[in-house]
Amino acid sequence: MHYTKRAALAAALTCCLAAGSSFAQSAKSADPFPRATPEQVGMSSERLARIGTTLKADIDAGRIPGAVIAVMRRGKLVMFEAYGWRDKAANLPMTKDAIFNIASMTKPMVTVGALMLYEQGKLLMDDPLAKYFPKFANPVVAVRDANGQPTTDTVPANRKITMQDLLRHTSGIVYGGRGTSVVHKMYPEGSAAAAAEYDGVAFMDKLAGLPLLYQPATVWDYGFGLDIMGRVIEQVTRQPLGDYLKTSLFTPLGMTDTGFYVPPDKASRYTKPLPADPDTGKPQVRNPELTEHLKFECGGGCASSTAADYLRFVNMLMNGGRVGEKQILSRKTVDYMLSNQIGPDIKNLVGNADPTRADYGFGLGLAVRTTPGIVRMLGSVGQFSWPGSTGTDWWADPKEELAVVYLSAAPGPIRWHYRQKINALVYQALE
Repeated sequence: MHYTKRAALAAALTCCLAAGSSFAQSAKSADPFPRATPEQVGMSSERLARIGTTLKADIDAGRIPGAVIAVMRRGKLVMFEAYGWRDKAANLPMTKDAIFNIASMTKPMVTVGALMLYEQGKLLMDDPLAKYFPKFANPVVAVRDANGQPTTDTVPANRKITMQDLLRHTSGIVYGGRGTSVVHKMYPEGSAAAAAEYDGVAFMDKLAGLPLLYQPATVWDYGFGLDIMGRVIEQVTRQPLGDYLKTSLFTPLGMTDTGFYVPPDKASRYTKPLPADPDTGKPQVRNPELTEHLKFECGGGCASSTAADYLRFVNMLMNGGRVGEKQILSRKTVDYMLSNQIGPDIKNLVGNADPTRADYGFGLGLAVRTTPGIVRMLGSVGQFSWPGSTGTDWWADPKEELAVVYLSAAPGPIRWHYRQKINALVYQALE
C-alpha cells in the first residue's frame, strides 16, 4: 500500500477509535507528548483499535468501570483515550485527565526521589537503616520450625538492613497481608492500611519492634521497603515526602496532578471502582481515600496520578533521566536503577507479589525483564515496570522504544487479567 493511502487509513481508523463510542471521550486534557499516526512509528492503526473494542466490550459487560490508556512509541503519542466511567454509580464518564489511586506505582517515583539524594551524596546504598532510625540497630529474625514455618522465637540478624535492601525488597520487613504466618500477623496489612492507622513516627516504631521474616539480603519478598524509604527521605530532607517529590520530581516533569492528596478542586476527576467486585460480589471502595489527608505519606502505595502525568515520569526513565534540558537523574544512575539487583544468593519471590511478573528480575523500586521467554507476557529483555493493586499498570520497553500507561479503578485479582490482556493488545499492534 502506498504511504499516502496508508496514512489516510491510519487517520480514519484513529478517528474512529477516538469517537466511535459513547465511552471514548473527546480530548479533556492536553496531550503530554506530540502525536503521530501509528503507521508513522511502526504500529498498525487497525490492530491498535482492538484495544478500544476490547475495553468497550468489557465495560459494557460490567467487568471494569472504565480505563484511560496512553501508548507512546519513538517519542510520539499514538493512543491516548478514555473509556467508560470514572464513577459508574453516579453516571460520570471517564476523561483523560481522570485521577486514579496508583498504589504501588508510587514505589518507582519514591525510588527516583531517593536516588536523587544518592547523587547528592546524602545517602548511600550501603547506609544502614539504623543510621536514620536508630531503633533498627539490632534487628532480629524469626526462627523457623521443622516445617520451615516462622515462629515467635528469634535470632539476631546477621547483617544490617541497608538502603539497597529497602529499594529492592530484601529487608525482611514484609506486608502482613501477603501471608498467614505468625510473623505476617504481627505486621500491618499493607501501605494504605499502615497510613490509615499510624503516623510516621508510630509506623517506624511499630516496624522496629517486629521480627524480620528473613535474614536481610536473602529473599525478595514484598513489603514496606519503599514506605520506610519515604520516611528516610523525610529524615534527610526535613520535608514531608510529598513536598520533596513535588519540588524535585513532579514539578520539573510537569506532573501537576500527582501527589498524596486530592484537593477539593480536583475531587470531581477522582475515579471510583465499581460498587461491587464483578467476580466476588464484595463491596469495593477507594483505598486509600485521598480526598482525606493520610496520617503519613506512604511511599509504598499512597499516591494518585493521571495517565499523562505518569507517562511523563516513564518517559524520563526511558530517556536516561533527562527531560528536555532538565537532568533529573544521571544516565548511569538510571542504568543502575533498571538493572537486576537480585543476585544468585537471593531467593526470588516476585511472582508471589504479582503472578504476571513471575520470573522477572528486580531493579530498584521496579521489576526488570531478564529473559525473552519463561515470563507470562510479551516484551523484550530490559523492559521495566511495576503496577498497582488498584488496577493500574505501566511498562517501558527500551528496545521497542515503547511506553504504555494503563489506569483503571479495578482492584482485586481481575487486575492480573488486564495486565496480560493490555500487554498482548499493545504488542500485537507493532509492525
